[in-house]
Formats: sequence, structure tokens, C-alpha cells
Amino acid sequence: MDLVTRDLRLRPLRRRDRPAWEVLRRRNAAWLAPWEATSPESRPYRPTFSQYVRDQARAARDDSGYAFVMEYRGELVGQVTIAGVTRGSMQSASIGYWISEHVAGRGITTLAVAMAADHCWFTLGLHRVEINIRPENSASLRVVAKLGFREEGLRRGYLHIQGVWADHRSFALNAEEVGEGLVARWRATRPG
Repeated sequence: MDLVTRDLRLRPLRRRDRPAWEVLRRRNAAWLAPWEATSPESRPYRPTFSQYVRDQARAARDDSGYAFVMEYRGELVGQVTIAGVTRGSMQSASIGYWISEHVAGRGITTLAVAMAADHCWFTLGLHRVEINIRPENSASLRVVAKLGFREEGLRRGYLHIQGVWADHRSFALNAEEVGEGLVARWRATRPG
């Protein structure tokens, strides 16, 4: 399933994306390193690209997660992931994302997160969307601020990043707080 606006398309990762995805990840390795999750396990699972695509497709089929590549004007520029979909009495998920440095700061990530969050509420029928961000990640903190996510506190040692358990600030919104959705909210604040 694709999510589309005029210049931005979110779609599932495909095997044929491998060359572009791997080049993008290599070019952005230093840019992304401070924020990338690592594994504390001595022998972590490191899937091949094909296994990664298969794992993401399985998660979508199981309704446990949805990974979308960001295509900006036809170019693969990043990824946004809806993870940890929980049904039952919770009806929630979390969103994570990354974008290439060469297009950062243009509002692409903000729009992608808004599209993914709206998908959670209006298509998947979830009640709560959460985003967790390292306190020093000012670019990601601007994304949640622009979209009106409310801060809920600090999660100590929340995620393993670059060999240490890193604290994260937690932000969330519930369905009843979003009105017509975050894409509409974001567009209403844009000049022109």
C-alpha cells in the first residue's frame, strides 16, 4: 500500500530497491550513526537485504509493523517505519524514521511522519502513536514540535545505540487529539 502526496510517496521497500537503498545508507553512514540502534547481543541478527525486505513484508502481513521508503520527487531519500503495532485494549504503535542528509531540512521528514501517523489513525484504526527521540537529536525534536506531539517524559536507557543504552524523550498523540490529521495540520502551518 502506497501513501502519496504531490512530491512525496511512501511505499513498501522492495528487493529491487537494494542498489539505491544501499548507496543511500553508505553515503549517510556518518550522518545516521549517532541515532542508529545497535544490538547488545554478542551475535546479533544481521539480515541480508532480501531477508530485511522479507521481514518487513511479514510484519505488514502480521499487522505488527509497516516500513515505508520515502520517495521524494521519484528519488529514494529515506525511510519511515511504524513499529510495535499493538492491538487489543492498547491500539498503539511507534514511529521511527531516517532521511538522507542531502535533503534534510526541507520538511520531507515532517510530512512523511505526518502521513505515517495519519495512516495509523485513519487506516489502521489505532488510538495512540508514539515517537521516541534522543535528547540531543535537535532535527527530530523539530519534527515532533511541528506536528504538535506532546512530550510525555524521559525514558532512561530506552534503546541501545552505538554500544550504550541511550535515554530518549517520549512524545505521543492520541486519535482524539488530531482532528483532520497531521498532514492537514502541517499544511495549515506552511506558508503559501
